[in-house]
Amino acid sequence: MLALNAQDIHMQQHAASKQDAIKAIAGLLTQKGLVEAGYQDGMLAREAQTSTYLGSGIAIPHGTTGTRDQVKQTGVQVFHFPDGVDWGDGNLAYVAIGIAAKSDEHLSILRQLTRVLSQEGVEEALQKVERAEEVVAILNGETTGAQSLTFKPEMILSGFPASDMTTLQAVGAGLLKNHHCINHEGVSQLVAGNPIHLGQGHWLLGVNQGVEQTGVSVVMPATSLTHHAQSVNALWCIAANNAAHLPVLKTLTQWKADDQLATCIDLSPQALVNACSPQTSTGASPAAASTDERQKATDKAIQEGENGTFTITNTHGLHARPGAMLVNTAKKFDADIQVANASTQSDSVNAKSLMKVIALGVKHGHQLHFTAQGSDAAQAISALGNAIKDGLGEHA
Repeated sequence: MLALNAQDIHMQQHAASKQDAIKAIAGLLTQKGLVEAGYQDGMLAREAQTSTYLGSGIAIPHGTTGTRDQVKQTGVQVFHFPDGVDWGDGNLAYVAIGIAAKSDEHLSILRQLTRVLSQEGVEEALQKVERAEEVVAILNGETTGAQSLTFKPEMILSGFPASDMTTLQAVGAGLLKNHHCINHEGVSQLVAGNPIHLGQGHWLLGVNQGVEQTGVSVVMPATSLTHHAQSVNALWCIAANNAAHLPVLKTLTQWKADDQLATCIDLSPQALVNACSPQTSTGASPAAASTDERQKATDKAIQEGENGTFTITNTHGLHARPGAMLVNTAKKFDADIQVANASTQSDSVNAKSLMKVIALGVKHGHQLHFTAQGSDAAQAISALGNAIKDGLGEHA
């Protein structure tokens, strides 16, 4: 699997334009024996088609599919530009990851960068780094802030056919590992741990070893179980290496005091995440959260202008290349365009922000729901639908 290493990072670089930056990176890829000299033309052609700027100060210049025959060996070369390079549309790239890939090996890096783009403060951190190891740590998502918490709707699993608590622990650990919160050591610690009964069938299990990112997962069995003579309706698994999980614990404690824990299972995954998030957690009861969710849905329906739902057919989902095509299509219109991943019940985000669109985690077969308001809203929805149907530049 293609990975980022300190020896591939080149610090304190400078370039007058993104074209100059790409030529310098292509030159080094050639010097390292990774590509033929003609690969530079492919990188410049790819940039001319669609900007390879991802967001958060990161660009990923690479060749076109037509120049893959110029790749001798898969690899990367990363340039750090402390002064930034104008990558178009007012975006400054502080790190450019030059990719040479014989097939789709680079997708592992793109998946990793998707996690990084959703974190706060990445761009500022990339401006200030002084060592290659720091760049690698940031791009690998290892330098998260104290308020960074990974808790998403897809980390909540209800109706799981489990027959005992140990199975729930393994599933909860698996969800955390799949979202890069814990490693194998963390999984072992969670599976071997002893959950604490909060009340009303809710159990809590925590781990602080083998943690890569503070996160929360919730598993609810299909039928009520018993553990130590107490019912089991939900297991909350928390992996913590900072204080980001405290709002979740505060919310659970408040719900326990209000005798409202049992009603958690009636919330949608998104409503449960919202109720526990650091930004919105107020200790409000699950019943109130459910009411708020219904009201927001009603308000949204009233405010919506043009809308459309389209299925992503790209084999590898909405990674950087098709994501950029989607965003660039949206940017052609004056309308305010929002998009949500209907398949994961995500919140709506600005369809003109590549960082936010990629962070939706759109996979093959997922459905995207667009809403647009403005004089050209109808044309925008039609154009987005056609772009998705045509494969977003990948001829899917």
